[in-house]
Amino acid sequence: MDRAQIGDVLALINASLNATSAVALFTGFYYIRKRQLHQHRRAMIIALSASGLFLIFYVTRVAITGTHEFAGAGIAKTAYLTILFTHIVLAVLLVPLAIRLVYLVRKKRFRAHSRLARWAFPIWAYVSVTGLTVYLLLYQIYGYK
Repeated sequence: MDRAQIGDVLALINASLNATSAVALFTGFYYIRKRQLHQHRRAMIIALSASGLFLIFYVTRVAITGTHEFAGAGIAKTAYLTILFTHIVLAVLLVPLAIRLVYLVRKKRFRAHSRLARWAFPIWAYVSVTGLTVYLLLYQIYGYK
């Protein structure tokens, strides 16, 4: 298997991890609304684990293959770059938010956790869904150069 093939496999793994994170995140949201705290905790551990693994595999993929140029043009390229830019900015913002959420739970500061989660949830959801969207646009729909 050459570098490009390894990179493609890692990209698919990353897309799967983003999808897993999104499903777990929305599942956790459902459970917290139902006040099923144990199930919420399990779903959020899965979401956090999937996102953490994504970060590790993403850095590994970039180290092996570098970044890829989007092959689309015109409005498709503008849309892709807009999604990618907002995804990256919010993903960077999400890291300290997620760490803080875990910290607050471990310290049993559930009200503060809940207040912060109201902001972190839509950001995390957007990052997870747009991560999958970026993969589909870059690897499946348009391909890359």
